[in-house]
Amino acid sequence: MKKVSDFVGKYMAIIVLVVAVLALFVPQSCLWIQTSWINYLLMLVMFGMGLTLKPVDFALVFKRPKEILIGALAQFTIMPLLAFALGKIFGLEVGLLAGVILVGTCPGGTASNVITYLSKGDVALSVGMTSVNTLLAPFLTPAITYMLLRTTVSVDVKSMFISIIKVVIIPIALGLIINKFFGKVTEKVVTILPVVSVVAITLIVAAVVSHNAERILTTGAIVFVVVILHNLLGYLLGYFLGVLLKLPVSKKKALSVEIGMQNSGLATSLATTAFPDLAMATVPGAIFSVWHNISGAILANILRKFN
Repeated sequence: MKKVSDFVGKYMAIIVLVVAVLALFVPQSCLWIQTSWINYLLMLVMFGMGLTLKPVDFALVFKRPKEILIGALAQFTIMPLLAFALGKIFGLEVGLLAGVILVGTCPGGTASNVITYLSKGDVALSVGMTSVNTLLAPFLTPAITYMLLRTTVSVDVKSMFISIIKVVIIPIALGLIINKFFGKVTEKVVTILPVVSVVAITLIVAAVVSHNAERILTTGAIVFVVVILHNLLGYLLGYFLGVLLKLPVSKKKALSVEIGMQNSGLATSLATTAFPDLAMATVPGAIFSVWHNISGAILANILRKFN
């Protein structure tokens, strides 16, 4: 099972890309995957994240508060503002604009920790930033989304808050508790988590892409361009911020990856909750899920050379 897990972890980007292409051009092959499964699949991923966390990951807040604060401020300003600016510059229709902004207002995803590790960055800082930003998400994600979209579309802040608590915070808390009291069992389970996470993320992407294939193809390349720019500019500005603050290279890498890689699965989930009448709002999150795994793998190879 460990070999399978290692294989899936190594080729995650390719697996997700192949499934996304299949769902886009042969949607019938994936229509059996219901969009109503998205929340449950994401809960499974978040539960897995909780199983890998320990109280020491949160203790970093008290040991290195300045770095965690920088990470939080950067996460919830750079990516939301980039999303808003790109959406307006490229004149995205309301559904796509809402989806891109949701991607921007979500915290970093667990994939950022893996890419930071492969980049030879500060993994402890990456895990600390992801954990703290995820805990802040129930409050900041709905608030920032409302601020950026309030003049464009109605934003259900309450439902977003409840959804993040239910889909993210509770599963992570359960995983954390189980890891605390049944550590020996979770050590064995953790080895198969990459497989579970990749399967869940792949199913989320397949569901969204297949059920919106016709709409995605009619929007043309514009949404792909916006998503790719959003991700790449996030990496660039994150690293540049580290340069401005004169942080060590390992911390620059962690900051760059943390800001550029988003919990796009959460964005997709929230789109169905907060914007039920905007079908296209789920699309940017699905595309981001595919793209940031590809770009993350490339970025890791580049950053490894920086010491």
